[in-house]
Amino acid sequence: HFQHFWLDQLECHIREYNGDGRILHRSKRGWMWNQFFLLEEYTGNDHQYVGKLHSNMDKDDGNVKYVLTGDGAGTLFLIDEKSGDIHATKRLDREEKAMYTLHAKVLDRRTNAELEPDTEFNIKIHDINDNAPKFAKEIYFASVPEMSEVGTSVVTITATDADDQTYGNSAKLVYSILQGQPYFAVDSENGTIKTALPGMDREVKENYQVVIQAKDMAGQMGGLSGTTTVSITLLDVNDTPPRFANHSFRMTAVESTEIGGAIGRIKADDSDLGRHAEMEYSIVSGHDIFNIVTDQATQEGVIIIEKALDYESKKDFEFRVEVKNTYLDARFINGRQFHDFATVRVTVEDVDEPPVFTRNPYIFEVHEDTAAGSFVGVVSARDPDADNNPVKYSIDRHTDLERLFNIDSVNGTITTLKALDREMSRWHNISVVATEMNNPRQTTRVPVAIKVLDVNDNAPEFAMSYDTFVCENVKAGQLIQTISAVDTDEPLVGHKFAFSINPTNPNFTIEDRDDNTANILTRRDGFSRREMSLYFLPVVISDNDYPIQSSTSTLIVRVCACDSRGNMQSCNPEVLPFSDGLTTGALVAILLCVIILLMIVVLFAALRRQRKKEPLIISKEDVRDNVVSYNDEGGGEEDTQAFDIGTLRNPEVMDANKLRRDIIPEMLFPFRRTSPIKDNTDVRDFITGRLQENDSDPTAPPYDSLATYAYEGSGSLAESLSSLESAATEGDQDYDYLSNWGPQFKKLAEMYIGKSPDRET
Repeated sequence: HFQHFWLDQLECHIREYNGDGRILHRSKRGWMWNQFFLLEEYTGNDHQYVGKLHSNMDKDDGNVKYVLTGDGAGTLFLIDEKSGDIHATKRLDREEKAMYTLHAKVLDRRTNAELEPDTEFNIKIHDINDNAPKFAKEIYFASVPEMSEVGTSVVTITATDADDQTYGNSAKLVYSILQGQPYFAVDSENGTIKTALPGMDREVKENYQVVIQAKDMAGQMGGLSGTTTVSITLLDVNDTPPRFANHSFRMTAVESTEIGGAIGRIKADDSDLGRHAEMEYSIVSGHDIFNIVTDQATQEGVIIIEKALDYESKKDFEFRVEVKNTYLDARFINGRQFHDFATVRVTVEDVDEPPVFTRNPYIFEVHEDTAAGSFVGVVSARDPDADNNPVKYSIDRHTDLERLFNIDSVNGTITTLKALDREMSRWHNISVVATEMNNPRQTTRVPVAIKVLDVNDNAPEFAMSYDTFVCENVKAGQLIQTISAVDTDEPLVGHKFAFSINPTNPNFTIEDRDDNTANILTRRDGFSRREMSLYFLPVVISDNDYPIQSSTSTLIVRVCACDSRGNMQSCNPEVLPFSDGLTTGALVAILLCVIILLMIVVLFAALRRQRKKEPLIISKEDVRDNVVSYNDEGGGEEDTQAFDIGTLRNPEVMDANKLRRDIIPEMLFPFRRTSPIKDNTDVRDFITGRLQENDSDPTAPPYDSLATYAYEGSGSLAESLSSLESAATEGDQDYDYLSNWGPQFKKLAEMYIGKSPDRET
């Protein structure tokens, strides 16, 4: 199918008006066309014919040449230069490019002169249905609440078709459902999936697979199609009430369960999910012994103890439990009960309980003057179990370290073992232990506080130590001291002390002030330190409790010198002169002088002794038997290798290549040191002998010890270097070998060779 275009010279007059109203005539065009149309996906073997270009300048004499430029010119589209026929060389796809824009020229073949101006034309590709509809995903996921009404929209999915939307029905799609009926339906025009069945229950079926098809050509036969899968999940709603599978529960609880402890769990079933399955439990009409709480993690009802259980009082309990949803959906409440009930029966089990005291704690009182073995009080405990086993009593001695109390193991009577003293301890806190005789592991402790009651068994005494003085110039009746008293006892009505002294005392008198204090007054004028420097005044203090206790405290009064105002100046007694006329101060001065003289004598003797010490060596010429004084400077580092000390330790190991620095090397001096005796027989015999002596010594210690052997060898190979024992004199020595020792010994050789008698002669 193609549209034929012809090119004729058209006498077209186009009128235009200019500004002054005159009519202008446009020049006539040589050719004109709109566009060519070409079907896509051509399957022929030859080039596809597109159309023909023709100019009125062409006289069919071969002088006109047609030239084509633009999109695909020369490759996709070819033109016959002589005839103007246009052909397509390849199969074209509209989905790749729907229209091509080209330009045509008409030239004179001989001169290449342009006979017609450059003119633009289009080649439009006609669409065919060669593309199937496609969905963006192979599988879609969607959800819709369960129990939704029919027609509830779930999801909209659409497909695309690459064919021309404006031409024909190649891209007009129709949607249909291939799988998923009768639960869901799809809108054929827009691809919206909707519910098609009422009352879809998630608890019955939760997931659905729906297959949707999109077909082009408006669904007619011969059209192309594509499919996709939609996975639809029903969302949960609270449409199922909780229900007990068993409406009766039995459980047991031991009577020793602590308050707040759990004794069991119950569970209701709810097939909903999430918050729609959350439940809460409660005891109908309440209960003072038990309570129930909800475990949010497991949605179970946990039964706990509110009050202590007692098997001996009540063994069986029964109560009713209600369960209901926490969150409700108003759409499903009408006509349905979203709660359920169950009966719980609890049986209390007996346990062997420890004894129980009738009181806790116990407080007893006892007087401090009570004799040992006196009654203090009675404690009582019983076995709370039905068997009522006998109980024995004991005192925890860790709480009665002094063992002041005892208890009767049968009847719980507490008595004293020793006399108590309130002034030592006013309270005694002990622990009494009650133990079942049939089961010693069942014990109970109770604190017992014993208060020691006061008895007037302590006499009053001075409240403090008084420093009392009286002036020598005092007048009679003058106050010198106010005294008070204390008593460790605690009478019920308070202390009342009475003070008194010997009424015949010529020096002092006492005045009771009736407030537990008393004033000490002088009875005469003037006191003398020379006559008596201290006065001891006994004061009798008594209390008013029964039996009356009294004591005598002595007040020491010093006689002091005072000024005119009564201020103390000195209390030291005047020193009487000795028979020889020396006072104490003089004696002290003499003693100090004697001590100083003794120190001087000792120091002088020490200096004299130090001067008598003499040095070990008086002069350099002084020669002793075993002491020789040398003032020669050593050889420094060269002396360290004068002799190999390692040879003494192991004579067999010698460094043959090691040369001594104190002698001329071998090539200069022919003397070579000989090796020591290989066998070292004398050293071995010496060590063996000493070892046998120690092994046979009965006084040797029985353990490993260190034995030190002092062994003196037979002498050095170099013989003695000392001149003390030398029989030869310096004149007998031949020092000619010194000249062979090298330049280092040149000066020494000149000194000694020059002294030779042969050379002097």
